[in-house]
Amino acid sequence: MRRSANALHQMAVFMTVLTGGGCGMMYYLMQKNFAQAEYYRLALEHLNGHSTAMSCLGAPPLKVHNLHLSDRYNRMDHTRAQIKIPVTGSKTGGYLFATSVRDPFMNRWHIQEVVLQLREGERIQVFTPEPEKSE
Repeated sequence: MRRSANALHQMAVFMTVLTGGGCGMMYYLMQKNFAQAEYYRLALEHLNGHSTAMSCLGAPPLKVHNLHLSDRYNRMDHTRAQIKIPVTGSKTGGYLFATSVRDPFMNRWHIQEVVLQLREGERIQVFTPEPEKSE
């Protein structure tokens, strides 16, 4: 009887470690997928190209943190992406809010808006598309 209880204990420990490792791997792969997504990269490119926003953060160096997967602001589907990326520089940090839509014909993402909100509450408009000119 003692032997079977010990085997059950070992199996429980093994399954706990295996489940924890699987969850950690899933979290890592999801973050990696977000970081490789076109809408994510475009938003960060716009931030890197905006000198006022970068100087307010104290960047470079710019540190980009993982998305909070449980944040309800982060929403993605096949046609629209809305993300909130945590970023920090040497002076302060904040969130980069980005909204993108996908062109179904070209299969490319187009940024609609990128806004940096600093911890102090200041909002910096990083990108807003220019209105289309009607002829």
